[in-house]
Amino acid sequence: MSTEHTTPTDILPDPEVVEVSDGIFAYIQHDGSWCLNNPAFIDVGDQVIAIDACANERRTRLFREAIERLSSNPVRTLVNTHAHMDHTYGNCLFSDDAVIIGHRNCRDQILREAPGQLERVSVMFPTVEWGDVTPVAPNVVFDDTMTLYAGDLELQLLYVSPAHTNTDAVVWIPERRILIAGDIIFNQGTPFALMGSVAGWRSALDRLKELPIETVIAGHGPVADASVLDEVDAYLEFVQESARSAYDAGVDPLEAARELDLGRFGEWTDEERIVGNLHRAYSELRGEAWGADIDMATAFGQMIEFNGGQPLRCLA
Repeated sequence: MSTEHTTPTDILPDPEVVEVSDGIFAYIQHDGSWCLNNPAFIDVGDQVIAIDACANERRTRLFREAIERLSSNPVRTLVNTHAHMDHTYGNCLFSDDAVIIGHRNCRDQILREAPGQLERVSVMFPTVEWGDVTPVAPNVVFDDTMTLYAGDLELQLLYVSPAHTNTDAVVWIPERRILIAGDIIFNQGTPFALMGSVAGWRSALDRLKELPIETVIAGHGPVADASVLDEVDAYLEFVQESARSAYDAGVDPLEAARELDLGRFGEWTDEERIVGNLHRAYSELRGEAWGADIDMATAFGQMIEFNGGQPLRCLA
């Protein structure tokens, strides 16, 4: 199977602002595929707290304009849920006025990967116009947990990695029972564990399932209820089971992916991620540590092969 290559001229719905609770907004970028993430913002008290930026200058400016249409308060705080470019490339458009907060690993990864990163991602996603963006890392970091307040509303930042990456944090708002999940949750899109851990991600989901969650702002895809945690977990379990069978048979991840029946998961966007996920699951089957370094160039190359040799579909 392969994902049809689509160009940025394809028509997508405009980003949608969804107020999930009084003063708490999700900014949904349809269709939630590569680089179309969901930032969020909280307008409670005398300032706005934004959660994540966007992948490029144009989309981050649209996000800022959406905030400004709904609030006269300044954005004084930006939280990064993890280091990936689609959540952090727009940091530079907040950094003059806002404190940027992220996990220590998030800061370290952004600084480590910044040299030459725009050139590398332009090879992967050649149709994207990145605009005037400069990687900017969080200037306030935490290790396990951190508490912020929007007025009197408590926001708990919880480090849950390795999962999607080695840098993941979520924002839990206990009073409203809202989880701003970053890429711990892909809703109707294929989760991607290549840069993190399949087993660690499932462990993170087990931890989050103990919270009395009612509403989830996914990192990609529509706003959901707590059942979306089970959906992501079911996919990751499928990856583990599929990897075990193929690994024991000595089948390469690309060939294993081609032979798989994805079932209902085949209806989700970006199905080529199964190849990268199998590479990560194979690493864990070899007994390597969760989140250990693996051969990214081979994994991404095989994802493109699975995709019919076409660049990965990215409409940012």
